[in-house]
Amino acid sequence: MKELLWLIVALPFAGALILAFAGRKLPRTFNAIVGVGSVSLSAILTLLVGFEFLGNTTPFIQVVWQWFDVYGLSPNIAFHLDTVSLIFIFVITFVGALIHLYSAEFMWEDKGFVRFFVFMNLFVGLMLILVLADNLLLLYLGWEGVGLCSYLLIGYWYKDPKNGYAARKAFIVTRIGDAALAVSFYILFMTFNTLNIQDILTAAPSTWTVGSGIAVATALLLLGGAVGKSAQLPLQTWLPDAMAAPSPVSALLHAATMVTAGVYLIARTHVLFEIAPTAQHTVAIIGAATLIIAGMSALYQHDIKKVLAYSTISQIGYMFLALGIGAWSAALFHFVIHAFFKALLFLGAGAVIWVMRDEHNMFKMGGLWKKLPITFWTFLIASASLSALPLITAGYYSKDKIIWLAYAGDRGSVELWLAALVGAFITALYTFRMVFLTFFGKSHAEPTRRPGWIITIPLIILAVFSFAGGFIELPEDMGHLTLISDFVEKTLPTTTLSVLQPSTELIFQIISAVVAIAAVFLAYRLYFNKPFPAAEPQRNAVQRFFFKGWDFDLLYDKVIVEPMVFLSRINKKDFIDQFYAGLAYITRQLNALFSATQNGQLRWYAMVVVAGAIIILTVIFFP
Repeated sequence: MKELLWLIVALPFAGALILAFAGRKLPRTFNAIVGVGSVSLSAILTLLVGFEFLGNTTPFIQVVWQWFDVYGLSPNIAFHLDTVSLIFIFVITFVGALIHLYSAEFMWEDKGFVRFFVFMNLFVGLMLILVLADNLLLLYLGWEGVGLCSYLLIGYWYKDPKNGYAARKAFIVTRIGDAALAVSFYILFMTFNTLNIQDILTAAPSTWTVGSGIAVATALLLLGGAVGKSAQLPLQTWLPDAMAAPSPVSALLHAATMVTAGVYLIARTHVLFEIAPTAQHTVAIIGAATLIIAGMSALYQHDIKKVLAYSTISQIGYMFLALGIGAWSAALFHFVIHAFFKALLFLGAGAVIWVMRDEHNMFKMGGLWKKLPITFWTFLIASASLSALPLITAGYYSKDKIIWLAYAGDRGSVELWLAALVGAFITALYTFRMVFLTFFGKSHAEPTRRPGWIITIPLIILAVFSFAGGFIELPEDMGHLTLISDFVEKTLPTTTLSVLQPSTELIFQIISAVVAIAAVFLAYRLYFNKPFPAAEPQRNAVQRFFFKGWDFDLLYDKVIVEPMVFLSRINKKDFIDQFYAGLAYITRQLNALFSATQNGQLRWYAMVVVAGAIIILTVIFFP
């Protein structure tokens, strides 16, 4: 079955091609079958390939064809399957297929139905290329491709100028990280004379010394690319505005594709970060700071999708924190569980928005738990998992492992542990604030329709995984089941503990559980069945500061955008511009002079010819 690896990538592209060239001429039902079916077939093939791979976890390389050969540079279109890439393609195809199925009903009445599925299939296909790429050039193709698809899908409803602005913002901000990534790839190629990822990772430890300047610089440039795609500090500002996209796009973007690309990049190049401890510690610091900053912003949003957007930034921060302390398997475990509950949250929020006449403001909802029972219960399960409620949710096991290792890991510290713990409290608080405002309290509006089974089935499936998915990785005092760790550590190194014994983990588990429950209780006291008005919430200066994402957009406008505009205005008529303007002026004057000779009078033309002949003869005979 491994030989069919190329087909997993090809199927979404095939679906996109069929829809792009024939979709408008075919019935909408057929278009839905092609869009959903192509990604679903990829998911089925991924499961088959995965079952075979479990029997023999030796990395598998499939060369499809040679891309080009120029002066010794001959990258292949080749795919590399190991434990890390298998986890990612499983999440991309499985969660992607459920989102596609949901979209068939959610987008059914949209005029751009075919265009939507073309972009979605391209998104999935390019993300598969990114995580399966055997070389840096092919990885960069997928990397830029998902950036393009995010632009197309964020601005999908392009007739609204705000959506176009959000799409451009995402495209431009992520380009900053992409530029850093391109420079890092150039350094790697010039150093190792190859683009093959595994060859670079094998040669790096013997070529660079630990902590060397070139190693640190390269790792930091890789980190620059990762923070752009994964919306981490300082390039996180594009993701909240990306909520202009349809809800299924948000689910795909946040759970299975683009924003997890940075996590994959750091995990894939883990050898380079281990050679550069300073850069790796920077990853942990960025993750810890991001999860708190984004969590505080989520706490003051009124748009249900923006709450989830800031939540994604925060949860990716947990993954970065885990990567920064060398807890590779913990980062990927949380990646998998996060994909389940965050996709469910976005799809559940989308269902609520869909039935509430495109209303996003939670303060204008309320009282929906009886009116939308399946949506409510599945959303509650996902919220409990995001909040890491102890013992009963998948999110508890994945997040608690990161919090524990932030202290007990050999690269952990008290500061990182406290940041993770504070982030957990804020997460549970804003999550159940969202639940209580949306589904409880006074009803401000009535649903106009009910979700059908095509929307409901993906919610139920994702709810099962959001509840039970965490039981594949249990701590030592709860059975010590380590399926994810054992699987991932066939490719990534094992996380080592400090002098603390694993039995000490019970104390930290109790602390984490108390923190999560206390946050839910506080949310209950502040927001459950409270008589909030349906109007826009009133905010003081501090609340406005958090609501605007700590005013990073304002900061960038003042520090970067406005100075650049000011300098460009000063430099508007610089020497170079004046030189070319002078050439244009001379050309226009000569044109006017020559045009004056074209007056239509024959005797004038004859005189000019005679004068010219006299001049030529004079030059010849009287040099």
